[in-house]
This record gives sequence, structure tokens and C-alpha cells, in this order.
Amino acid sequence: MATSSVSKGCFVFKPDFKKRKISVPIEDYFHNEELDSEDSKLRFETYHLLWQRMKSETEQLQEELNENLFDNLVDFLQKSHSEFQKNSRNWGSQMKLREIPTAALILGVNVTDHDVIFRSLTETLQNNVTPYVVSLQAKDCPDVKHFLQKLTLQLMDCCVDRNSKEEKSDKITRKTNYSMDSLSSWYSTVTQNTGPKLTSKKRPASSYWQSPPVVLLLKSMESFSTNVLQDFITISSQHLHEFPLILIFGIATSPVIIHRLLPHSVSSLLCIELFQSLSCKEHLTVLLDKLLLTPRFPFKLSKKALQVLTNIFLYHDFSIQNFIKGLKLSLLEHFYSQPLSVLCCDLSEAKKRINGFSVIECEDIRRLPSFRRYVENQPLEKQVALLTNETLLKEKAQSLLEDLHVYHINYFLVLRCLHNFTCSLPKYPLGRQIRELYCTCLETKIWDSEEYASALQLLRMLAKDELISVLQQCLEVLNSSTEKQLGNATQIIEDFLTQFQNLDADSKEEEDACGSQPKGLQKTDLYHLQKSLLEMKELRRTTKKPTKFEMLRENVINFIDNLVRDYLLPPESQPLYEVVYFSAANTLREHLNAAPRIALHTALNNPYYYLKNEALKSEEGCIPNIAPDICIAYKLHLECSRLINLVDWSEPWQLTRTRAIHKNSHGDLQPGLTVALTYKTQKCKGSVE
Repeated sequence: MATSSVSKGCFVFKPDFKKRKISVPIEDYFHNEELDSEDSKLRFETYHLLWQRMKSETEQLQEELNENLFDNLVDFLQKSHSEFQKNSRNWGSQMKLREIPTAALILGVNVTDHDVIFRSLTETLQNNVTPYVVSLQAKDCPDVKHFLQKLTLQLMDCCVDRNSKEEKSDKITRKTNYSMDSLSSWYSTVTQNTGPKLTSKKRPASSYWQSPPVVLLLKSMESFSTNVLQDFITISSQHLHEFPLILIFGIATSPVIIHRLLPHSVSSLLCIELFQSLSCKEHLTVLLDKLLLTPRFPFKLSKKALQVLTNIFLYHDFSIQNFIKGLKLSLLEHFYSQPLSVLCCDLSEAKKRINGFSVIECEDIRRLPSFRRYVENQPLEKQVALLTNETLLKEKAQSLLEDLHVYHINYFLVLRCLHNFTCSLPKYPLGRQIRELYCTCLETKIWDSEEYASALQLLRMLAKDELISVLQQCLEVLNSSTEKQLGNATQIIEDFLTQFQNLDADSKEEEDACGSQPKGLQKTDLYHLQKSLLEMKELRRTTKKPTKFEMLRENVINFIDNLVRDYLLPPESQPLYEVVYFSAANTLREHLNAAPRIALHTALNNPYYYLKNEALKSEEGCIPNIAPDICIAYKLHLECSRLINLVDWSEPWQLTRTRAIHKNSHGDLQPGLTVALTYKTQKCKGSVE
């Protein structure tokens, strides 16, 4: 790219299009220089396979959660379109004075998740109802002209029959004035000419209704202009008998917004029915239940990491999609920063990988804090063997991984049972949601907390029917597990249920006798009555014997307490827990909970922090002359931020860039620049914020 020309000039070198960019495998970017590990490719492949499984689970879960909502919407569309489906020409008059069927879909404030719901809804309607499904946003519809234009252009793309599409394009694209008359004539032409030949990209004509309606989805109705909505609704109602339109409003706040945006004269033209989507908090609970509170996926989050994700969800956006992205980032960081994350896979595969571990990887196991604690609790001879014998170390690591897998199975079963007992207690001492109980159990031994003691006191006051109901729920939890664990816990719960149902009538009579009113309480004097009540209360407190129900209830509470103490140990107590638990909460907070002001100040005041250029290192208060221009300007601004004039500020900055200033032996700026800048600012007394 050099030239031998003597004179100065401009030379053009055409790029060589034959040279292609060398594609770098993705796993090469996964190599962490800080880790002395050579298995970056295996860690990336393990991460990719595990995330694909988790992603597939989330997609299936979202389909199941939206299935009921979409079925109700389809029923509403079918009911609204029933008259027009019979080719009734007076369909508009029978819809209550030409009212447009309208579905108000309350989606919640998690606006970032609405696109996913609308894409699934559009696909469902196109597969089962009609090919004519249009989705519009407020930014594309500043006025009625653009509104009709976008509506027309999207309708042109709905029909995939080439002949009809070309004919449609020829007729409509020539028109410069988009109107409902043109849309009505187009709809009549398409439905009459094509008839049963009308098909979609995914579904045959037999799956559609006859004379299918046109479904218009308005994303985030609150963002649309009031005048645009009013004019479009008024015009559409006049053509309803020719153009069967059905509206679906996506509402983030409240259905009251419809009447705030539209006056009564316009809202009366709509036949509105409300539809409520699943609450985002309930969605989060189900998502955590399927992804984290299960032994199916080996990857887990520590308490602090989980709290970072849930706090961002609860206090910022309520977005399930952002929570899933944060979970993906956690998984990626875990496999990137933990050399033993290759064992974060299925148990059988992890055992095979341990057999092929090198000496370096065995040392990685020995360096784990949890494994060190485990070795310290062993006899001296076994400690020496684990630290020197590679074969024994691999066998013990396989055994510990199997114990960790069994620990998670028992852990989540007992966690669900405890949640069933405590989720309905007054004031919810252990939390109302299972994620709150899970976070508490992740941190410490829950039985040492005051909240747990308070919960046990409340459990000892449960009635018979409440205890039976909770025990039945716990029995369902234990039976739902494919791997039978917890010893004979299932049989014990079944015995408890049998004993509750076989309580003698004597216990009931005993309770009635204890609760019956003695003869002494028949006095009419209020003073003597209160005195007798206090005496009876003290007597019952000191001499009352527990009934059969009370003893059985105490046995149930003690049984649950023993399960909690045996199986709800914190994850840190388990050897090799670092293999599957991600605990770098600060990393998540830096990436997800951004602090732009701090980041900008750090970049401008200390460019070496991001650029990693050794030449940019400088002592505090010095300005290196090779720093970026904006960093020099920012540091000069920090010296006199309140008494600075733009002209005076630019002059020393220009002097700095031309290096027409004093330099010390290290090439840093001398304090003389600060003196000159201070003199000029004091002279001008200007202020620029």
C-alpha cells in the first residue's frame, strides 16, 4: 500500500474483494486467559447444550401459559364473526348499531415482553382463524393516511397466492389515496375470486373460516394519537358490513385508558371484551420453578446472584425476557470463569469427564474451598491420599458429585413441602412466594432464624382440615418425583392422613367437654363472671391434657422440622458445590444494573481502566499528553468546573494537544498549565455548567 511518488497527493487503492475474512470459531472467544485451562471448547459446548435445553423449556412454558388466553381470544373472534360467516349482508346492523368487535388485552407494564406475546398471538390467529392479521405500532401511524397505508401494505403480504398477490399489488399500489373504500373492494374481490383457494404460508384453506375477518392488533394502545384512533374507528364502523374488521388493543396500564383516549361517541362504536394475561410475577414464579427449583438442570444460582436478577425484575422492568437474558448471562459467566464448569452437566456425563481429567484439572478440584473443608474433616491418612493420589481423587469426586445430585433432589422436595405449610400462615413469616423461602434457605440454616420459630408456633395452631389439606399437597409433591428419595417420608405422611381420618369420636367429645361452660359461669354478676373465667383459664392451662388431635398435630410438626434440619442445609455445606453454583453477583450487577455516570467518569478520568494501554498510566493529578482529547478536556474541566469559560478552557486544551507546554521527564503536564488556566478563569469569571 506504499507509493514511490515524491510529490504529495491522494492515492486510491481498490480493495481486494477476492480476500475473504477469516472466520474465527465461537469457542475461541470463550478462552479465558486468566484460567490455566485448555478445555475452553468443551466448556463452550457444554454451555451451549445446557442453554438450548433451558431455552426450549422456557419457550414451551410460555406457550402453555398463553394457551388459555389465546383460546379465549379465538372463541371471542368466532363468536363475533359468526353472523358474517353465514354470509349475512346485514351483519353490521346486527352488531349493535355497527359496533366493531374489540378485544382489550391487558398485558401489564412489562412492555418489553409484549412483542413476544403478539408474535405468538399472530401466529396462532394465522394458523387457526384468518390469514389477514395485521399488527401496527404508534410510531408508524402518525396520522390516518399512514395508518391506512400500513394497514393496506401488510394486508397485501398476508395472501401468498401468487396470482391474487400480483393482482392485488397491481390494483392497490397504483392508488395514491389509501382509503377504506379501496380496502373494502379489495377484500370483496379476494374473497369472491379466490374462495376456498385462499391459503396461508402455514395452513391450508380448510382450516380457515369462510369469509375470514381482518384482525388488527394495536400494540401499546396508550401510545397512539387520540385523533388517529377516533378517525379510524369512525371510518371503519361505516364499512363494517363490507370489511369485517376485528380490533385487538394491547393495553399496558388499565382498560380505563380506552375511555380516556376515546370520547363516548367513538367508544360506543366498539363492542369491547376484556382479556387478562398472566401476571408477570406469577410468570416469574413458574419460570423459577421449571428452571432453578428442579434437579433437571444442574446449573444453580447463589442467593446474591438470584437476588440481583429478581430485584431488577421487581424494581425496574417486570420483564420476563430480561430475566431470561440475565439467567443466560449468569450461565455464560459461570462457564467462562469456572474451569470445573465442564462438570456442570448430567451426572453420567460428568463421571465420564472426571475419568479423563489431567493433573492440572485435578489440582483445580483440590483448590476448591468446599473440597478443602471436606479434606480437613477426614482422617490424616485419607487427607494425604486425596492430596497425592489422582485415582483416589477422581473416585471421590465422582462420589461427591453423585451426593450433590441426591442432595438437590431431596432439597427441592423438602423445600416445596415446607412452602406448602408456610405459604398461608398469617403475615407470611417465611415469605409468600417460594423464591423468598428459597433465598432464605440458600443463605443460612433456616431453622436458626426467628422467622422459622415463629412459623412453627403458628403451625401448632392449625386446624384439622388445614393440616389434612397441606399433608395431601406434600404427598402429591413427593409422588410427583420420578426418583424416590427422603427415605420413608411418603409412607409416614400416608400414615398421618390415615390417623387424622380415624380419630375417635371420643376426641371430639373430649374437646367439647373441655370447651363446655361450667356451672360456675351461670352467675349473672359481671364481676364474678370475669373472675370465674380467669380462674377457669388458669386451671385449664395448668391441668389440661393434650387431646389426640393435638398430639397428632405435634407429631406432624416435629416430622416436618426433622425433614428441614436433615435436608435443607445451605449449598455451601456440600463439597464441590462451586461446580454448579454461580455466585459472582457483582459481575451481574455491573452488566445488568448499569451506572453510566460512574462508568463515564472512570473512562474520562482514567482511560487506562478500559484501554489497558501502559502509556496511559499516570499519577493522580497528572495529565499524560498522549491521552485521548476528550480525557484531557475532561480533566481540565475538573480543575475549575464552576469558574470556567469555554474560550479560556479551549485555549489551554489546544496548547496541550500541540504540546506547546512544559513537560516533565515522564511526559506529563506541569502544574504551570493549572496556574495559567486558573489565571484565565479568574479573569473572565465565566461559568459553564
